[in-house]
Amino acid sequence: MKVHDLKPVPGSTKARRRVGRGIAGKGGKTAGRGTKGQGARSNIKPGFEGGQLPLKQRIPKLKGFKNPFRVEYNVINLDTLEAFEGDVVTPETLRSVGLVHKHGLVKVLGRGELTRRVNVSAHAFSRAATAAIEAAGGQTEVLPPPFGHGRPPAKGNALTNR
Repeated sequence: MKVHDLKPVPGSTKARRRVGRGIAGKGGKTAGRGTKGQGARSNIKPGFEGGQLPLKQRIPKLKGFKNPFRVEYNVINLDTLEAFEGDVVTPETLRSVGLVHKHGLVKVLGRGELTRRVNVSAHAFSRAATAAIEAAGGQTEVLPPPFGHGRPPAKGNALTNR
């Protein structure tokens, strides 16, 4: 058998219907496009949405946009934890001392050195912070976000205020 001997199995292929070749048979005259209307035309603009304001006109122009689902963290670094008095660090203890804002989530970042053992609970940790805390003999605990594991609630207008 050679390449030029190859052909599909009989009955597996079917010739395409040649429409618009006169009024005889199927696909004559209007060629299956019905009578008039947008479906019968051949030049609909790309992106045309049936008279609805097109997406390219609906999106905001210039200066980007504000993501309503952005998660912002109050940041605390290792050098601040080193100066913090106490072995257990939670968002509540940090708020009581005034190191983080009273609202929002807390994230620990890896700037500075940590020489003592500290148990830290926060909503997020950088890899460097986790490694430094565990190298000093401490433990890290990731707290669940208040909105559950998924997308946070959208901010703005008549929506919930956090």
